[in-house]
Amino acid sequence: MIVAGRHQRHRHGRYAEQIALGRGSDGARINGVVTHVGAVIDTRYDDVRQAIEQFEKAASDPALALKAYAQIGLSQKSCDRYEEAVTAFRNALKSPGATTKETVQILYVLGRTLESLGRIAEALEAYRWIRREDPGYRDVANRINHLSSRRSLTGPQKSAPLQSGSRIGDMLKSWQGLLTSPK
Repeated sequence: MIVAGRHQRHRHGRYAEQIALGRGSDGARINGVVTHVGAVIDTRYDDVRQAIEQFEKAASDPALALKAYAQIGLSQKSCDRYEEAVTAFRNALKSPGATTKETVQILYVLGRTLESLGRIAEALEAYRWIRREDPGYRDVANRINHLSSRRSLTGPQKSAPLQSGSRIGDMLKSWQGLLTSPK
């Protein structure tokens, strides 16, 4: 909170530049956590491009990669850059150490983004994985029903079903293996 307050008062001043450069007030390099915090602050002030750059720096730290990529995805989505958001969400899902809860949350946002792009089969695949892991999660059951009926009304899609051999299908199988294997 102190950081946010200082950032707010000196948004265009030296402090904001130091956060943007990933440097502290003494000029020393800030670790990934503080860089990540700086990016969170930047998103509150609509400087999404700069925030994405900070999240990309934070993503180089394996401990922060999941959250950083998820924030990149949300930032890209807020700018209507859905394809870039999909890529960022997929990178988040590839990050080591994701809990089932985090995976479900990211898959949900990925599914919503894929829906926005009209990629119904891929969105359904993400939602179905969520339903297997957490049957009561948000409105997933309704989304699956709605999208399934929408697909049947519009006829078969041009692309083949994504159950086997698809990128999302393969990623989901690999996550499922990671989540069910003993740690």
